[in-house]
Amino acid sequence: MNAPALNDTRTVALITGVLLLLTVATAVGQFLARHPDRGLDPAAVRSFNLRLRGWWIMCTVLAAAFWLGTTATVVLCGLVSFWALREFITLTPTRKGDHRALFWVFFLFTPLHYILVAYDRYDLFSVFLPLYGTLFVLARVALAGDYKRFLERTAKIQAGLMVCVYCLSFAAALLHVRIGGEAGGRDANFRLLFFLILLVQFADCMQYAWSRMAGRRPVAAEVSSTRTWEGLIGSATSTALLAAVLWWAAPPFEPWQAALAGFVVAVMGFAGGMTMSAIKRDRGVKDYGTLVVGHSGVLDRIDSMCFAAPVFYHLTLLVMGQGAG
Repeated sequence: MNAPALNDTRTVALITGVLLLLTVATAVGQFLARHPDRGLDPAAVRSFNLRLRGWWIMCTVLAAAFWLGTTATVVLCGLVSFWALREFITLTPTRKGDHRALFWVFFLFTPLHYILVAYDRYDLFSVFLPLYGTLFVLARVALAGDYKRFLERTAKIQAGLMVCVYCLSFAAALLHVRIGGEAGGRDANFRLLFFLILLVQFADCMQYAWSRMAGRRPVAAEVSSTRTWEGLIGSATSTALLAAVLWWAAPPFEPWQAALAGFVVAVMGFAGGMTMSAIKRDRGVKDYGTLVVGHSGVLDRIDSMCFAAPVFYHLTLLVMGQGAG
């Protein structure tokens, strides 16, 4: 489970290709910053460069985790879940009766869930939070004796636990999918995870680009005026094409299956972004927090992944004809 990844030429080629694209984009961004006479909005160029700087940091951390192996990658996902859950919970007010339940949610249930993921116990981690986490949160808040807005408070905690921890953990669980009858962090598994991450981020970028270029009809203007039907269709189509081109990076998939997976990932990522935007609008905030300069909060960066990861995981099992676990 601790064997280093990145020993396969296709894995190295995939990550190297992404790093080269980031290098080219950085060079373009620096050129535009030094030549403001090109007619582009300086604020947009500055935002572009800040985001690129953030992506360099995150790609470096991700590549390091991949190189260190399965355990390091699962731990990284667990830390991201912990941070995202913290942002989610602090966004809305809590009462004293919630605090002890939250303590156990953060320091017992979240780590235990990722331990089950690390040991490939799908039979347990698939029900641990939805069943036992829910029962615990309900009972512990009730035992605190504070009944005011009980359903609202417990539902908020459970929603955060499901989205930030349970759903995101399916990305880490891809490292244990049995490709060729084996599992446990081989390079093929890391390529599969990187393939998912790449598709999710590409879909987000394409949704923004298509909405800016051709967006006319917002899907839900009061939730997000920048997310349009044209952006969704353009993003899903572009991501499907990219997935078909990179089908070799996702071992279980044929080109048409990879294209279908890309389309589904884009749609689910869009749904995740809309859902998290609705929560932010309800709370009257712009971002969940600050990750690195130019990148808002952790949850702002992984909202699409949280919705796409469990669907992609089960779609992968379906393509391989495997049962879960």
